[in-house]
Amino acid sequence: MFTGLVEEVGTLRSVSTGGEMMVLNIAASVIMDDLKIGDSVSVNGVCLTATALGENYFTVDVMPQTYRNSNLKELRPGSRMNLERAMAAGGRFGGHIVQGHVDGTAVIKSVKRDQNAVVYEIAPDRKSLFKYIIPKGSITIDGISLTVVKTTASSLTVSIIPHTLGETVLTYKRAGDSVNIECDVLGKYVDHLLHYGSAAQDEESDSSSGISRDFLAANGFV
Repeated sequence: MFTGLVEEVGTLRSVSTGGEMMVLNIAASVIMDDLKIGDSVSVNGVCLTATALGENYFTVDVMPQTYRNSNLKELRPGSRMNLERAMAAGGRFGGHIVQGHVDGTAVIKSVKRDQNAVVYEIAPDRKSLFKYIIPKGSITIDGISLTVVKTTASSLTVSIIPHTLGETVLTYKRAGDSVNIECDVLGKYVDHLLHYGSAAQDEESDSSSGISRDFLAANGFV
């Protein structure tokens, strides 16, 4: 699990591909202090496993499922990426719950300055994700924990402070570029509970929990 607070921006040293699999060799410094083989690392918001370590670099494997559902396929030697180690049990929880399981990609529609902030308008590739995206709610963009400012029928906006902009890959992103997005997992669980037992799941559902849309409505949750 991650918090969405990027620790450093790494640089892709090399990439080898074969079909829809990749091996990334990533230059880093800050996260190398205690990184071990087998540790989880968020790379642009994607949870990957360190498979080899060297002096100021580590490697990770990207499997076909990840290749298809993220923007890692667009990386080239020299590409920069947000890096975060998995959250330590005794660490501060400064962002929100980030799994590193991206829901898809999105395209940056516009980048506009608003006094000391920069506002990004982003269009997700799947309209179905909007049920998990709410104003003032949390969202992860390329591994960065951010607050949704507002939503429309096809896009969302986030406002970035100078510190976040300077310490993440967003400073290099322009309109037309893609980003990985992960919606707040809490919304996914609520949605699953509301719909569990419907359609094909009816025979396997456990109605003893008493959780239903009517139950939630009666208790002021919807």
